[in-house]
Amino acid sequence: MSDATEREVPEPEAADTDADAWEKACAEDLAAEKARRRAQYGTPPGSAAEELRKLVDAVSEKLTGLQGPLLGAVAQGAVEQTVKQVVQQAKAAVEPVIERNPDVFDHLAAAGGELLAAYRSAVEGQEGRWTRGSDAAKGPDPRDEGPGPAEHIDLD
Repeated sequence: MSDATEREVPEPEAADTDADAWEKACAEDLAAEKARRRAQYGTPPGSAAEELRKLVDAVSEKLTGLQGPLLGAVAQGAVEQTVKQVVQQAKAAVEPVIERNPDVFDHLAAAGGELLAAYRSAVEGQEGRWTRGSDAAKGPDPRDEGPGPAEHIDLD
């Protein structure tokens, strides 16, 4: 063979260095893309479990911050104390469930999305049937007020 057709076999250390460089470059590109998206769209939502924690925290802050203008100072203090206790009990009940089953909330969120999509599909299909009716059968006024008492909406 001639020198032009011969190729050098890379040393194992050189191959590892190339792989490390490739891995670093990919990680840098991924980090840059994430930063760009965060700047453009804001912080993405967390998992369903994290979002539930945020919701519980937000509701508890709102409840503890409520001021009753009609209540007296003594009654207001008692109400605040009761609200704080209820919020603490709710957090104590919710946190262990979230900690033990974070994936369950992701599945429930996905299932809720699927149910919503199925409902939309059923409603859009029924609306299409309502609007496609023949104008001759409807008479002079083509408005359709929805299904009659004997018409059944099929959700299958």
